[in-house]
Amino acid sequence: MSLIVQKFGGSSVADTERLFNVADIVTSTYAAGNDVVVVVSAQGDTTDDLIEKAKEINPNPSKREMDVLLANGEQISISLLAMAIEKLGYPVISLTGWQAGIHTGMNYGAARIKKIETERLKLEISKRRIIIVAGFQGINKFEDITTLGRGGSDTTAVALAAALGADLCQIYTDVDGVYTADPRKIPTARKLDEITYDEMLELASLGAQVLHNRSVEMGKRFNVDMEVISSFTRNPGTKIKEAHKVEKMNVSGVARDMDIAQISLVNMADAPGIAYKVFSTLANKGVNVDIILQSTGRNDAKDIAFTVPSASLELAKKVLEDNKENIGFESISVREDLCKLSIVGAGMVNNPGVAAMMFEALSAANVNIDMISTSEIKVSVLIKKEESERAMRAVHDKFF
Repeated sequence: MSLIVQKFGGSSVADTERLFNVADIVTSTYAAGNDVVVVVSAQGDTTDDLIEKAKEINPNPSKREMDVLLANGEQISISLLAMAIEKLGYPVISLTGWQAGIHTGMNYGAARIKKIETERLKLEISKRRIIIVAGFQGINKFEDITTLGRGGSDTTAVALAAALGADLCQIYTDVDGVYTADPRKIPTARKLDEITYDEMLELASLGAQVLHNRSVEMGKRFNVDMEVISSFTRNPGTKIKEAHKVEKMNVSGVARDMDIAQISLVNMADAPGIAYKVFSTLANKGVNVDIILQSTGRNDAKDIAFTVPSASLELAKKVLEDNKENIGFESISVREDLCKLSIVGAGMVNNPGVAAMMFEALSAANVNIDMISTSEIKVSVLIKKEESERAMRAVHDKFF
């Protein structure tokens, strides 16, 4: 007998028909002799609707009260799914985050899971009940409801799988696995049978929207075998595993991130500690920096260019302007016409020439590169947004 954790996103439980489809998947897994713990998100656009209702009352509500409100979306889903499973004649119980023993930190709206007390869960499993847990939520030390922020239900599912020692954590979504590129943009994209945690983490961080990177980080940390699978087709999905279990391809996928901006600081002193001043100042204000390029200018001065998420651009500019004298730069220039195109593959480290192949494909497509960043398993370039689809096709065709 295996213990399987299954997570279903909002689109999978959006209406009555889809709820019964999920109920059929869950009960089929249970009927095959498995113990099943299910995590569900809020139905369809429920969370967005609740946010709009809040704005009608108070444009600037406290994060604590928003968490109390938003947690209701998942509670509606768990109760309705439990009712559907009851109707099919199976033993089932729904649990909120706090009933499932999920304890979090104090950061309302983006709380982190600190521990999971599994006594209640193990008791219900011993009774051979299907357990439906509300994703995206927990409880803090003051017994206040908290929500986990973006990717919260994925994170809940992986955390429960780790805490319970589950044999498999299946993430059901509206795509039937992880592809070599976005199949909506690249019709020739291929579904991968397997991918490593590190590759999936890079793809999730670089714009692939299949899984949230927090859940992949947790899966890697606790060695949880994961599978991305479709709740609509029920075809075999993509397994996410440790690297030694997966045949390493040179390149596993191509990803594109359109939500970035480039900031350049012009004419800075060529002296020790300047880069530290720039990036520690930004870090202290919570601005995340990605690709960095330092170049020598005239008269022993230098320029530093780097990328930030588009959502952080205005904050980054303000922080830098406020600290202009302390840092010591002449001017700031900003570009918002760029995007980041990346290739990811655990096999790159042992295969020289992968980056050259990417650059060859971009050259043949007449795409200019603005900045380059590399690691053992990825190569990222900044290119113009208007050229990104042509570039992505060219790079994907080169490797696949």
